[in-house]
Amino acid sequence: QVQLVESGGGLVPPGESLRLSCAASGLTFTDYDMSWYRQAPGKELELVATIAAITYRTNYADSVKGRFMIWKDDVESTVYLRMNVLKPEATAVYYCHARNSWGAVYWGQGTQVTVSP
Repeated sequence: QVQLVESGGGLVPPGESLRLSCAASGLTFTDYDMSWYRQAPGKELELVATIAAITYRTNYADSVKGRFMIWKDDVESTVYLRMNVLKPEATAVYYCHARNSWGAVYWGQGTQVTVSP
């Protein structure tokens, strides 16, 4: 059974940082491109960052470039998202996403991030 378990969300004031983690199990982690998505209240799901399975190439939404960083630990089967200089508009549920080249897709249950004074 595939599981993606996010952690690290919480309430922080603007300008602070958070690190999200997503621990994967039940899949061959190195076969999967890993991503973080977010969904703010009343808004559509947004792709935040992606790291490629083998090349480790990363891509970011324009809104987070230079402030967020995604990386992964293939030994621990975990993907991380470091979020710096958080803004109130970053308030959302953040979801971990895994996709392989055969089209298999998995989602985590989400972790809430709230940026507020």
